[in-house]
Amino acid sequence: MTERVVITGMGIVCPLGHDVETFWQAILAGQSGVARTTIFDASTFPTTFDAEVKDYDFAGFTGDPSLHEHGNRGSHFVLGAAAQACRQAGIDIETDEPADGIDRSRLGIYLGAGEGSVDNDVFFAAIVAGWDAQKNEMDWGRWAEVAFGRMSAMRELEQEPNMPASHVALLTGARGPTRSCLTACAASTQAVGEAMMMIRRGDADVMIAGGAHSMIHPLGLTGFNRLTALSTRNESPQTASRPFTASRDGFVLGEGAGALVLESLSSAKKRGMEILAEVIGYGSSTDAFRITDMHEEGRGAVQAMTAALADAGLSYQDVDYVNTHGTSTAENDSIETKAIKAVFRDKAKNTPASSVKSMLGHLIGAAGAAELITCILAIRDGMVPPTINLNDPDPALDLDYVPNKPRKMPVNVAMNESFGFGGQNDVVIVRRFS
Repeated sequence: MTERVVITGMGIVCPLGHDVETFWQAILAGQSGVARTTIFDASTFPTTFDAEVKDYDFAGFTGDPSLHEHGNRGSHFVLGAAAQACRQAGIDIETDEPADGIDRSRLGIYLGAGEGSVDNDVFFAAIVAGWDAQKNEMDWGRWAEVAFGRMSAMRELEQEPNMPASHVALLTGARGPTRSCLTACAASTQAVGEAMMMIRRGDADVMIAGGAHSMIHPLGLTGFNRLTALSTRNESPQTASRPFTASRDGFVLGEGAGALVLESLSSAKKRGMEILAEVIGYGSSTDAFRITDMHEEGRGAVQAMTAALADAGLSYQDVDYVNTHGTSTAENDSIETKAIKAVFRDKAKNTPASSVKSMLGHLIGAAGAAELITCILAIRDGMVPPTINLNDPDPALDLDYVPNKPRKMPVNVAMNESFGFGGQNDVVIVRRFS
């Protein structure tokens, strides 16, 4: 018999807080985590703001920070998120003799994690030193003198996308299946969905799943600016992320990590754990269209939503709330709306569909995990999070986006959507456990 999969722990580190309850209260208050960029001097960039994690120290979540000191920002963020999730789920960390009832060979990890940023100061210093202006080419000998003399081997190793998962394994002692994926903005939703499937088929009893990412560095900002994907509303950063509005002009780059403990129902019951929600459906697809554009009819998004509903054994009529991808770009918001209409038919306009990216910014590889946590909290508290900055609705977009204020209402089933550059589409459905 296929195992039912439940969630027994959650943790988050993001621009709105370093723990779940602080994050949730900020969401319900409609707070914005967007401000001027401080990680580096972005004053000459087309976009001078972002959504940063501030005043965070990963050392508070581990007994031996030296084991993780070389970690990139994403690795440091997910240490905090994973430690919180494990604490709630009763999973012992940093011990050779865990007493939590979990066989470490049956405890796995699946993270949607982005590449870590390089040591930018040294990297660019090496470029400047090595560039031969007269020949209009790079002198790699001079490059090597600077790069090999000053770059940290451990820092460069930490660019690998699997490093956040490795740090979580070190924290928890997990020796079961460990996976990482880098499917752009859909990564952590994919991680949760595939972690659920691994438990269902008996590959693990418990999986720590989620995502971690930070692209707030000169190369990340330059790339998204060149794509014209970012908002350039520099005069008003806190209102720049405005999904589904007529005046939206791009997303806001954010960073952070979200972690969830997924567990077979039999394991959770055996350990006597409180169950926060049940993961019941997962759908995945690829647009096979363009690298940066969604298919005009949202065919990949429709396919992923439809597959998730089928996997859950539900109809669209059973869904109470949709947490949209809702990036605040002209294309995503209009095509996602079209896709929701195609799937939800007569119920589309009566199903709340909000975007917390209006407050969080876009956490890229960590976005789906953070947004799935909002779905679980919406179920727990019967509160649907708002889409803030929705003061000038696009007349062509006519769904219920829960403008500006949270809504008190029963939520039993929630759908979380994530759509990434390259055409990756992943959808997870969770419901109240009973």
